[in-house]
Amino acid sequence: MQSQWHCLLKNLGVWQGSFARFSPTGEWREETPTIVSLEGLNDDQTVRQIIQRYAPMVEAGSRPPLQADVPIDEKVLEYSSLGRGVLFFEDGAFSQGSMQFAPFSEFGAELGLIAGDRRLRLVQLFDRESQLSQLTLIREQRAGSDAAKRAPLTLEALLGEWHGEAITLYPDWRSPTTYSTHLQISRSGDNQVVQALTFGNGAGSTIRSTANAVGSLLQFNQGALPVQVLLLPDGASATSPLQIQTQQPFFLEVGWLLQPHQRQRLIRSYDSKGAWVSLTLVNEQKVTTSTHSHTN
Repeated sequence: MQSQWHCLLKNLGVWQGSFARFSPTGEWREETPTIVSLEGLNDDQTVRQIIQRYAPMVEAGSRPPLQADVPIDEKVLEYSSLGRGVLFFEDGAFSQGSMQFAPFSEFGAELGLIAGDRRLRLVQLFDRESQLSQLTLIREQRAGSDAAKRAPLTLEALLGEWHGEAITLYPDWRSPTTYSTHLQISRSGDNQVVQALTFGNGAGSTIRSTANAVGSLLQFNQGALPVQVLLLPDGASATSPLQIQTQQPFFLEVGWLLQPHQRQRLIRSYDSKGAWVSLTLVNEQKVTTSTHSHTN
């Protein structure tokens, strides 16, 4: 396993994109074009990060900033070590955020995926009432690349059978865990979605859940902690509890459909005491497509 610092360096470069803010139910609120530069200094012993924000877009999906544009805000950060709230994978995927959830305080995390000349990052924020308050989707490409953005994610694109390989990292830096995953997503009737997720090679445990599909929202209401999956632009999805409950474990997830049969998911998990316990990256391949409705 490469060092965490070496994994961070996979993100070096100049990234053009935007920060798009969405309501908890997926309404587009505002979008700010950005250029984020990550540069290695002192033989890559230090990283300088420059974040330039430009005038907000008037509508979703406007053009990215041009070099002739003048930023309205610029922030410069330099660091030579990593905080305890962040973990990186060997491909550069990462998550940073709160180490501990506590009632009556703001809480949040960022989940970032990287694929070639594209990055996709998601920030999920919860207010002092522990309710999901805001989502920020950050879509970026390396400056000078022509990496195409992907279409908004649809339920139909997720239906089918997915086989994956997962790797889990831990904040205490113990050895990573690797295992296989099997995910089956199918329709049940007009507006219900059935999901079955199995960890391990066949003998692992299977988690079954049912969601109501309402527009771009999948609402999983059974169990002690209701969870929603929000389908977003660029093949992205955001999975969040609507409200974090004390004494209940929970997770935050970003998904990214890279190709019709290739998807990545990044999952930041917390235990029943609100402590951050793991970060899991899943690379999935679709093996069968299932779009037919069925009834139980």
